[in-house]
Amino acid sequence: MPVSKVEELKRDLEELKKLHEEAQRHRVQDVLSIEMRKVETELSKALLLENNTKTDSEVSPIPAVKCYEVKLNTYSWYQSESFVKIFVSLEKVQNLPPEQVFCKFTDRSMELNVKRLEGRNYVLPINNLLEAIDPVKSHWKVKSDKIVVFLAKRTAGRTWSHVTGTDKREHDAKAPKLGDDDSMASDPSAGLMNVLKQMYETGDDNMKRTIAQAWTQSQEQQMRGGGPKLFD
Repeated sequence: MPVSKVEELKRDLEELKKLHEEAQRHRVQDVLSIEMRKVETELSKALLLENNTKTDSEVSPIPAVKCYEVKLNTYSWYQSESFVKIFVSLEKVQNLPPEQVFCKFTDRSMELNVKRLEGRNYVLPINNLLEAIDPVKSHWKVKSDKIVVFLAKRTAGRTWSHVTGTDKREHDAKAPKLGDDDSMASDPSAGLMNVLKQMYETGDDNMKRTIAQAWTQSQEQQMRGGGPKLFD
């Protein structure tokens, strides 16, 4: 095993001390004393360097904080003449550095990213926007415990009924279908029956109970021959 520089200097110093003790002439002793001081100085520097190297090697690296990705799917929204505003609630988001909150825009989509917020990476993708937006004019703002994303309407003044085309299709699919105008004109009660049937099929338990109760009461009134009729 190779001898370190510190060990070599220590051995040199020990030998110089022995020679100094054995020397008989003052001139020789003076020369040895000077050389001893040089070695002592060099040894001190070598020891300091060795200690610093050990300290650096013993310091454990800071482990990287593992973050979990969380996909957001809830938000609220509001619109003005020029913008559709998306509101996202996240506690303490205002404490993050600005570069850890950013948003990507295309003509028909947005993606909000929040990095390293208390061990989590949050992402909110919204695709298939109902109308086209202007990615250049779109932006975001971080406020206390929330982020507001401003989607710049490509056509200012146009009202959005929904945020995405998917939301609109789902809403339209659930809406009662009244039938065409001709069938409503020829048989209004049939059109009303279709509406109630659609409401019954898509409604919750309370809606179904309400419709069933109204139907029963209407039938009873018709049998008694009096009172208003549900499908008159």
